[in-house]
Amino acid sequence: MEKTIALIPGDGIGPDVVAEAVKVLDAVAKKYGHKWNYRDVIAGGAAIDKFGKPLPQEQLDICLSSDATLLGAVGGPKWDNVAPEIRPEKALLGLRGGMKVFANLRPAVMWPQLKDACPLKDEIVGNGLDILVVRELTGGIYFGDRGTSADGKTAWDTEKYSWEEIERIVRLGFQFAQKRQKHLTVVDKANILNSSRLWRKVAEEVHKEYSDVTLDFLYIDNASMQLVRNPRQFDVIATSNMFGDILTDEASQITGSIGMLASASLGDGTGPGLYEPIHGTAPDIAGKDLANPLATILSAAMLLRYSFKLETEAKAIEDAVNAVLNAGWRTGDIAGSKLAEVKAQGKLVGTKKMGELVVEELNK
Repeated sequence: MEKTIALIPGDGIGPDVVAEAVKVLDAVAKKYGHKWNYRDVIAGGAAIDKFGKPLPQEQLDICLSSDATLLGAVGGPKWDNVAPEIRPEKALLGLRGGMKVFANLRPAVMWPQLKDACPLKDEIVGNGLDILVVRELTGGIYFGDRGTSADGKTAWDTEKYSWEEIERIVRLGFQFAQKRQKHLTVVDKANILNSSRLWRKVAEEVHKEYSDVTLDFLYIDNASMQLVRNPRQFDVIATSNMFGDILTDEASQITGSIGMLASASLGDGTGPGLYEPIHGTAPDIAGKDLANPLATILSAAMLLRYSFKLETEAKAIEDAVNAVLNAGWRTGDIAGSKLAEVKAQGKLVGTKKMGELVVEELNK
């Protein structure tokens, strides 16, 4: 198989972790007889510095003409004072809207080897956590009408959803639930928001087609509490753009480290997918060989699975990561309470070494 992958290293630790994911992708290509053609894309703060805008059309066009896009991270304090309309984060919204990737899949998996890095009690997490959040990505308050009054003393952002936008997310939620534990939870704020009441109405209607799946609803405030009180009650969560943003960051912490969580942003299947770790740019450790590249490496596995339909190759990456963790190798963020022990054993590694270890496992 020959495919083109657009690479957006971005800002902060983005270039560090993307470089390791590329090494892993190259190892997969060599082992399984594929060829990846990489195309570099400049977006986020790096694009502001070079072009004066976070996502020039010609850079977006590279993504649109590729088979998939792998993104590191964008943003950082360097650009905190630029005009709101050209903040680095606008690149993310531009990519999601331009690529028409409306569904964000965020697996929140607690690897058993990293249980000591989880802040929750053992009786709460049991043998581990495996939650899939399906987040709506191109609608809601992040894309709604917004403004600030002339005197600067009033501002507004609008939460707006159509039946179609909700249905395609809820339907995906049901489909993934069918392949897992057959339980879908829709998270909303239906006691207050009209848009959330529409989410419930759509979910109940679509549920008629998936009667084998249990459907329930939780308000966002209760869901946030339940996620730390009893996370094992969840299987698949479907929710809006803003609520999904909040819940997945919370989920990243209860699973041990945000440095382990990958994501896939998908559309209707006719265009390329967008894959990225959910961590930020961490500019304080950028270029210091300290960042955990595993979330980006696992995002590359999702790219192979969902865009290229290469399940064997995707699982090979995940198995390699599992083997590396089994062997006791850790970056600082996943060493948890055993940091001193890991260091004494010589198992504390940096970004590059962790990437090399995954490649070594793939080559066995």
